[in-house]
Order: sequence, then structure tokens, then C-alpha cells
Amino acid sequence: MSEQRISKEVIPEFEKIINDDGVPKNIKSKIDNIISIITEASSTTEFKTNKALQELEEISEETNMPEHVRTQIWSIVSLLESIQ
Repeated sequence: MSEQRISKEVIPEFEKIINDDGVPKNIKSKIDNIISIITEASSTTEFKTNKALQELEEISEETNMPEHVRTQIWSIVSLLESIQ
């Protein structure tokens, strides 16, 4: 169930951020990295969510992030925490 929730709920939220023209390239790159981490087949769901949460915490501290994206990041953090 957790893997399905990641695929159906979390990844589409990341894709919204990546497709937003107002998001800086460095943040898009970090989001791409997180998607790679959580779609990796060889890792456990717990490892993937923990790693993604660490990366998102780092991203949320970026000074050049638009406020609406920061809100999206917090929403994704809540989703991932509910999956754990």
C-alpha cells in the first residue's frame, strides 16, 4: 500500500513542482533526485521516505524558493509522514 500511495499521491505532487516555470532550476534538480530515490526498486519504503524527508527539509530552507512552492513542499512532507 505504501508504494502505491507514493506513486499515486507523492510523485504527481513532485511533478507539479518540476513543471512550474517559476521554480528555480536547482530546486527542480533536487526534486528530480528525490523522485529517483523514491522510485528506486531496491530500497525499502521506510528508507525511501526517510531519505526523501531529509532532502525536502533541506530544500525547504532554500532562500530563493517561491512561497507557493514551499507550501507544496510542506504538503508533500505531510503525505510522506502519513505513509511512514
